[in-house]
Amino acid sequence: MSTIDHVTFEVSDPTAADAFYRAAFGLGDRVRVRAAPAPTTGFRGFAMSLVVSQPSTVDSLFGTALDGGATTLKPAARSFWGYGGVLRDPYGTIWKIASSAKKDTAPAHRRVDDVVLLLGATDVAVSRQFYVGRGLSVAKSFGRRYVEFATSGITLAMYGRRAAAKDVGVPPEGTGSHRLAIGGTAGTFTDPDGFAWEAVPGPYAVSTAPTGGLESGR
Repeated sequence: MSTIDHVTFEVSDPTAADAFYRAAFGLGDRVRVRAAPAPTTGFRGFAMSLVVSQPSTVDSLFGTALDGGATTLKPAARSFWGYGGVLRDPYGTIWKIASSAKKDTAPAHRRVDDVVLLLGATDVAVSRQFYVGRGLSVAKSFGRRYVEFATSGITLAMYGRRAAAKDVGVPPEGTGSHRLAIGGTAGTFTDPDGFAWEAVPGPYAVSTAPTGGLESGR
């Protein structure tokens, strides 16, 4: 099974961003930062999803993020599928925080059960084939609408770009850098939508393809 060890966000102020992510979400080294030289506008083509066990955890994570300067895209609320909301952090990354539960069943806590990287693909079927060719296994698939890969560490999932933007409440247009690098064992490469992967150093890392840029323009 391929592993996504961490994601790296390119930001204007790495020191402040690192402090924000650690205080707001407590994800440790699964979220890393570095200085961002490349411009970006609009939807950057991805979102981070935090899956938690109950509504109070959603509210707690939402609250610390908002206290740190994040802005609300979709207020945390109960829905047919559970409870959750969407926000944009001060450095431009979109976060979806959700629970399938509609009521608390345990004492309040801030534990995150699963971290999911949601990519918006121009063509889900093409990207799926690309990732399967890189050695990733498919865990769930709904035709050209959605695919989830069997990755450890951080889960990788994919919608069509417009569906991904609609899910988090933003227009789908965007240009420039994704300001995202994915650190994992699949190797060093750039996917069909310009998302860059960087090999994690260690005995399980591989590097079989040249590094590409982050430019999307989609």
